[in-house]
Amino acid sequence: MMKSNQQKITALYCRLSQEDELEGESNSIKNQKSMLEKYAADNGFGNCRFYIDDGYSGVSFERPDFKRMIADMEKGEIGTVITKDLSRLGRDYLKTGTYIEIIFPQNDVRYIAVNDGVDSEKGCNEFIGIRNYFNDFFAADTSKKIRAVQRAKAERGERIGSKLPYGYMKSEDNRLVPDPDTAPVVKRIFDMYVNGVGTRTIAMTLERDKIMSPSAYAYYKYGRKENGLKLNNPYLWSDVTLRGMLVNEVYIGTTANYKTTTKSNKLKKQIHNDRKDWLVFENTHEPIVDKSTFEMVQKWFAGRRKPNKSGKTDVFAGLVYCADCKSRMYLRRVLKYPKENNYLCKTYQRYGNNHCTAHRISEQDLHAVILQKLREVTAYVRENPEEFYEIASRNARAEAEREMKTYLREKEAAEQRIAELESIIRCLYEDRVLGRISVERYESLSSGYETEQSELKTKLNEMNAFLDENEKREQLIQDFIENAKKYIDIQELTPEILRAFISRIEVHEKAKWHSTECGNDIVIYFTVERKEQLNIQHKDIKTA
Repeated sequence: MMKSNQQKITALYCRLSQEDELEGESNSIKNQKSMLEKYAADNGFGNCRFYIDDGYSGVSFERPDFKRMIADMEKGEIGTVITKDLSRLGRDYLKTGTYIEIIFPQNDVRYIAVNDGVDSEKGCNEFIGIRNYFNDFFAADTSKKIRAVQRAKAERGERIGSKLPYGYMKSEDNRLVPDPDTAPVVKRIFDMYVNGVGTRTIAMTLERDKIMSPSAYAYYKYGRKENGLKLNNPYLWSDVTLRGMLVNEVYIGTTANYKTTTKSNKLKKQIHNDRKDWLVFENTHEPIVDKSTFEMVQKWFAGRRKPNKSGKTDVFAGLVYCADCKSRMYLRRVLKYPKENNYLCKTYQRYGNNHCTAHRISEQDLHAVILQKLREVTAYVRENPEEFYEIASRNARAEAEREMKTYLREKEAAEQRIAELESIIRCLYEDRVLGRISVERYESLSSGYETEQSELKTKLNEMNAFLDENEKREQLIQDFIENAKKYIDIQELTPEILRAFISRIEVHEKAKWHSTECGNDIVIYFTVERKEQLNIQHKDIKTA
């Protein structure tokens, strides 16, 4: 037997978003509940049930309690839906109109919007469509204003993301500071990774040590629910989470804004922007990880990081390249015979001999010859630090000094012109506001000046990068010497040691393919702009 509308549920629907909070207390959930409760009592509506979405935009209809209400309606349990006004139901005028004019009538549901005088039982109000359109316009206009504010904050180098990065907390002045509970965990993750421990093993280690995952920590400390939250196992870490942390520049004190965007306020799907479109600011907060460790991790990420069964990853990942086609070389493991593991050119693996040759080189031989060469080089550096410094810096110094003077002059001129253009644009804007020039004239002139300013800023960034590289060159030589003193007796190659001394290894094809007698020529590029060519033949490698 079907229930009459009076026997069915009267759904009292309340909704509040951040934008609605700006309108004041009148839109609060508490106020909506009081109003709807009184209206239902005064007008004889019984069997009332509240459906509440607190913190959800009216632009989207993917709201948990709204969906629950619709599910109850489709089961035939709801006879009437009452909201404070039309905007509580939604701010997308097409979808809101569809619910009012099609979906509710199809399900024999009476709809009432108290403040807007809408009651479907009394017939359609011809102004409903107009009101829905203005509700939609309000949402779009508010979104536009919020985006403008966010853009201004982003351009000042302020963080615009609402989610706190794991490892950080907010200070009293709203800045990121390391969280004493989780910052050591972040540092531990980076240290484990640079020492050759894969993400799967790191995840298992953290779980074994009862360290909460980022989503579980956020839930128990701040009461915030995040994607991936598993309360039945709060110590479960995922590879995806760890990989995201290992490439996140926030841990070296850098703020990167506008990594993602959306097409409009109605489409919430995140679109990833190109790196060139990001707004990146260095040294905005205290780092947890030093830059050398972070850069080491990024180099390793450039290669294949698949661990073997013991959880160890390839120590040369991201360092070995084909000398001919310049593509990376990847380790091919032979599970039953580890001594036959070898590196192959990626182009050859993908396209065969038509594009490049194998450039096959034994992992065991490469490991032995690099270990031997590093022992020789570091011993020489320790014994002759001043002579090494002179040799390492001599080649590039004269040319760099000439270029440095030119760049410094150009940098000063660019900075002066950028400041002048800023002043010109400001004066033009004042003239437009005061009516001294027309809007069309302002846009024509300002567009040209802004283009020139943008080009100068791009050029300035390039010059700053060059100057930074020159400063880094000196630092790299000093670091190389310090590392040679630090690693006195290198017994085993690790990713940390390799990346402290070597930036790239290029492998040439053997003079005779598949020959067991003929070795590969390899070129080792050290981090101090020094390179050395060797020939790898197993019989010549000292294993002591």
